[in-house]
Amino acid sequence: MEHNYEWGLEKNSANYTPVSPLEFISRAAETYPDKIAIIHGKINRTWKVTYERSLRLASALKKRGIKKGDTVAVMLPNIPAMVEVHFAVPFCGAVLNALNIRLDPDNISFMLQHGEAKIVIVDREFSHIIVQAILRMENPPIIIDVDDEEYNGPGDLIGTIEYESLLNEGDKHYVGELPKDEWNAISLNYTSGTTGNPKGVVYHHRGAYLAAISNILEWDMPKHPIFLWTLPMFHCNGWTFPWVIAARAGINICLRKVEAKNVFDLIREHKVSHYCGAPIVHNLLINSPEEFKKDIKHKVEAFVAGAAPPAAMIEGMSKLGFNITHVYGLTEVYGPASVCAKQVQWEQLPIGEQAKLNARQGIRYHLQAGTTVLDPDTMKPVPNDGETIGEVMFRGNLTMKGYLKNPKATKEAFKDGWFHTGDLAVLNADGYIKIKDRSKDIIISGGENISSIEVEDVLYQHPAVMLAAVVAKPDDKWGEVVCAFIEIKLGSIVTDQEIVKHCKLHLPSFKVPKAVEFCELPKTSTGKIQKFELRKLVGATKAIDV
Repeated sequence: MEHNYEWGLEKNSANYTPVSPLEFISRAAETYPDKIAIIHGKINRTWKVTYERSLRLASALKKRGIKKGDTVAVMLPNIPAMVEVHFAVPFCGAVLNALNIRLDPDNISFMLQHGEAKIVIVDREFSHIIVQAILRMENPPIIIDVDDEEYNGPGDLIGTIEYESLLNEGDKHYVGELPKDEWNAISLNYTSGTTGNPKGVVYHHRGAYLAAISNILEWDMPKHPIFLWTLPMFHCNGWTFPWVIAARAGINICLRKVEAKNVFDLIREHKVSHYCGAPIVHNLLINSPEEFKKDIKHKVEAFVAGAAPPAAMIEGMSKLGFNITHVYGLTEVYGPASVCAKQVQWEQLPIGEQAKLNARQGIRYHLQAGTTVLDPDTMKPVPNDGETIGEVMFRGNLTMKGYLKNPKATKEAFKDGWFHTGDLAVLNADGYIKIKDRSKDIIISGGENISSIEVEDVLYQHPAVMLAAVVAKPDDKWGEVVCAFIEIKLGSIVTDQEIVKHCKLHLPSFKVPKAVEFCELPKTSTGKIQKFELRKLVGATKAIDV
């Protein structure tokens, strides 16, 4: 039976429209048409021009047969075309699949086939990967080349048309399609696939819109930020920041490759106000030569996520003068979906204590309904004692639709009404989450659970350590023992015994590494250390006397 607040108060086009991040670019172009939107080498494009180019691309794709629900894949670095496709592809009702530019042809071939891409837009630098990938396919997609003027390396044009010529086919007066249902898919992002084939994570317009707004809120981001693209736009759609920067009518400073000198030069030249990155990016900046860092006198805000950052890294960024905010999430929750919200009283603490507090994964984003730690068996919250380990779980609008063509994995991920991350954590007395490990990374030695992250935090406190990763090493007596892989800073010298001695000062004996290996650590394209590769090597490491 209808009550008074339902009768005659139906939804209509005047009082309800589905939300979409595509709204952001039209507003930026209408309100700030002459503000710069993109800087890339000699390119300086306004929001009006960027909007018109996105519409022309959408129109051209539609003329070539792309329709609602089709997949358009792109294999692009952080260049202007990568910003434009985040609007153009969904503007014609299609779904954007941004491919990881560091993957091999087998993985790319799988993704193109699984996602049923009709078109792939590829930068000349990665044309050889696409050529090899499509040779493995029965129905390969149409290829469109991007010939970026800032790239002067090897690579052929392999497509039927070049990107700029394709844009010329389009109509700048084309009216971009907004979704009739905000639950419609906007993008497809594949997980890393370290075991088996990667899973295709599907985002919806509502989630992308609200995740972008949440990023603005968590950062208190003002109008017209100057954003440096140190984060790959292919990774969780750049944590939704192509849409974020449009919402604030900011400037996208494009960057094909992250190199410390270039990053600092761009920060100085353009007065960069914001950037994002995994801990490896921040470590690169902290440990770069001092001459690179000179004369940066303005405030720089940085997001760090992608792996649990050690307190030593956060302290190092603070000493550099950058204000770092720690966020946490996964591909399945649009990138960041929780934040270590800073408290005023922390400012009175020594910098080391502040760093430890800021290294936590924190609390839910503004527009995420729930982020907590639950016992995965009982689904009850763990006590706020900082000791009882449970699994981090999310639910709410900043959560994927599910895994493409994989209802079994989707059902398992959403069991009992929560998204199960697989990350193990504790709840502190203040309600802030602190990750202890991935479930697969916990080391069980003599029946005792050892957090690899706890050991890594100690290793990072050693002045010679650039990067550290801890995995389990099989042991006849204890079942498993701690094995540490360390990448040392340039010019540093350290022995395994010195590392062990350092760890003994901060850890109980059963948590001290029983094997130490110095090497360059294997990493993903987003900077995460590939522990599965290190596990393959543990049999070759030598045990040491501790």
